[in-house]
Amino acid sequence: MPATATREVPSELIATSGYSALKAVRETRGYSVEELSLTCGLSVHEIADIENGKDADPSKLRRIALALQVPESVLIDMPTAENQSMQ
Repeated sequence: MPATATREVPSELIATSGYSALKAVRETRGYSVEELSLTCGLSVHEIADIENGKDADPSKLRRIALALQVPESVLIDMPTAENQSMQ
């Protein structure tokens, strides 16, 4: 885990327009997409697709959650800003 990583993911960051839950958590933890790719074993393109809402494979989200040391529900259940505006 990068030295700049923090434990908590501020909810206001996740609610920021244009941020997916994954991107918010990843950046809060101090990971680049490339570092997360190496840590969880997914490709940079797979992570980018998840962050852009093009992929929501639960098994991939589990691997990422383990790598970021967060509960799966943070990535699976947390709505993105776009989803919140639709409700």
